[in-house]
Amino acid sequence: MLAPFLQGFGTGGGLIVAIGAQNAFVLSQGVRGRHALAVALICIVCDAVFITAGVAGMGGAVAARPALAAWVAWGGAVFLLFYGGMALRSAVRGGSLKAGQRAALSLKAAIITTLAVTLLNPHFYLDTVILLGGVSSQFRGEARLLFWAGAVSASTIWFLSLSMGGRLLAPLFSRPLSWRILDSLVCLT
Repeated sequence: MLAPFLQGFGTGGGLIVAIGAQNAFVLSQGVRGRHALAVALICIVCDAVFITAGVAGMGGAVAARPALAAWVAWGGAVFLLFYGGMALRSAVRGGSLKAGQRAALSLKAAIITTLAVTLLNPHFYLDTVILLGGVSSQFRGEARLLFWAGAVSASTIWFLSLSMGGRLLAPLFSRPLSWRILDSLVCLT
């Protein structure tokens, strides 16, 4: 019964680790040491809720309604274009993280931004609800539950590692070039 867990872990992990607005934001908050754990926990909870929905069968229901899928995709595309534009502006301006310097992002702003980069991203729904839900449909009973546990475990480990590991990367991000590269990757994504 280890195989379904490992398949869930591998599939979920493979989908989650792709660089995007959400991962870049989690990493940047970790590097800055600002609300890193709260940001990671929000991402973990959102993933767990929507992976649960997908594994429970919601993926098929959303896929069966093309108008709903199109609305989510276009709304998410507008948000991602806006977020990408802000990343481009930041890449052009440059920036760095000096010792003792902290971004002035409040906890409320961090929560709102985390929810936005998560819930307004159409790839979030595609990955958690549609793809993981679809792959999970090959399993029944306990095996399906193990697949779900593997996918949620991958998400939990990834977001905690990304946010807490960001602190280890803080010295790297004391150089403006590092921020420009990260912001450029976010913009291109």
